[in-house]
Amino acid sequence: MPSRVTVVMPCLNEAESLPGVLALMPAGYQALVVDNNSTDGTAEVARRCGATVVEESQPGYGAAVNAGIVAASTAIVAVLDGDGSLDPRELPKLVDELDRGADMAVGRRRPLPGVRWPWHARLGTQVVCWRLRRRHGIAVHDIAPMRVARRDAVVGLGVADRRSGYPLELLVRAAAADWVVAEHDVAYGSRTGGKSKVSGSVRGSFFAILDFWRVIS
Repeated sequence: MPSRVTVVMPCLNEAESLPGVLALMPAGYQALVVDNNSTDGTAEVARRCGATVVEESQPGYGAAVNAGIVAASTAIVAVLDGDGSLDPRELPKLVDELDRGADMAVGRRRPLPGVRWPWHARLGTQVVCWRLRRRHGIAVHDIAPMRVARRDAVVGLGVADRRSGYPLELLVRAAAADWVVAEHDVAYGSRTGGKSKVSGSVRGSFFAILDFWRVIS
């Protein structure tokens, strides 16, 4: 069956988590792993599990996501973390929102019982989203860890950030373009391997929030 959706997965050292995530990919959804300078064999694991692999040497979450979206060949693209904390089987309900007229659909993380979401990461997200709603009038409550949109429309927004600020700039530009953005709760579990590059430490969260604030101020 031809793929309808390309699932862009920006990855830096996610070899341990990828097999489990890729095994849950829905039918008609093609995983495209963007290897962002991994040293643990992420690219080899991804290929072995059936994913398409793109190499992106410029470090940064935004650089990896952009490379994947540019490389995608389907009309619809999704973005999903490769750390096992999000379930790709939730993507179809976001894609359904595009069929109902939304320009973009995003996931709002809802921690599963027993999942530890560091206070510094959660607080930073709450503050930035409050600012996003107040300043830009877009009613979201998370910085879209899982999202879907039409590929050409995303490219047309011209998101320039290549670091942690990418998803926030995407929302800011979507608001400026009067996009209809739907938000759905998605289950948020623990990582199945490795360590978060952002929320895993106060330092990582601090620099991510700096990136966010630079975009939204």
